[in-house]
Amino acid sequence: MEACGSSNYWGRKFTEMGHKVKLINPRYVKPYVKRNKNDANDAAGIAAAARDPDMRFCDVKTEAQQDMQSIHHARSLLMQQRTAVINQLRGLLSEYGIVFAKGSTNVRKNLLEILDENKGKMSEFIISTINNLHTHLVNLENQIAIFDDKIKEVAKNNESCQLLATIPGVGILGSTILAAMLGNGAPFKNDRHFAAYLGLTPKQHSSGGKERLLGISKAGDTYVRTLLIHGARAVLRWIDKNSNKRDINTVWIKSVLIRKGNNKAAVALANKIARIAWALVHTNQAYNANYDRNAGSLATAL
Repeated sequence: MEACGSSNYWGRKFTEMGHKVKLINPRYVKPYVKRNKNDANDAAGIAAAARDPDMRFCDVKTEAQQDMQSIHHARSLLMQQRTAVINQLRGLLSEYGIVFAKGSTNVRKNLLEILDENKGKMSEFIISTINNLHTHLVNLENQIAIFDDKIKEVAKNNESCQLLATIPGVGILGSTILAAMLGNGAPFKNDRHFAAYLGLTPKQHSSGGKERLLGISKAGDTYVRTLLIHGARAVLRWIDKNSNKRDINTVWIKSVLIRKGNNKAAVALANKIARIAWALVHTNQAYNANYDRNAGSLATAL
């Protein structure tokens, strides 16, 4: 089946009926579709793609994985709406000469106070409009807080989330969305495959035996990639205060910072976090900062 909307649901239903279900990314199906796009040509393209020995397939997500993903998608929508309302408020007030700092915290703290100070300078009509938008903003933030509590509850009761949360730079949001995507790690051949799936590996434009690597491909899920990069930035902020001088990752991160700068170091660390996340769920062991590859164990010494 093509990995489109509701494909995971139907995949689970067909599995219950005894079928073996494989999902194919629509991008991989498109080269096999001949001439015009219609249902018959699409079906023929999917069948041709499925016979390709080098084809990559997706596993069907469990209901628990989809539950976790759905919570994140709903929260992400509310975050976008909150940003839109804040931008609207700042834009409207700037038309009346009122400018204040960016960020939801500044809006919460200063908006009502600013309106009281400028009551005589604005009409009651615009003040009521601003108040309505502020009420809508408060409601959005309350809804976001509810989703945050739901995500915390999921992370608390899920073993994979607890393992993933031991990785530096992976918090509650990161651990839950990674657990939803990875499952037990089986959908991905290895750690690099998962990092490439998230778009954290270089995009190639090679020809004639000459390799040319560009920036990261930015394929896959933008939301997950963004969370990992923000988590990596948080780690970089505190890297100098890390007292564990023997931490292998700390030594590596500092060397990348010196050679490449903050932005490239953050992306490189996000790539490493993604690969470690796959290894943890694949082996079902906790994170160890001083992991020895030759020892073949990720288990943390207790």
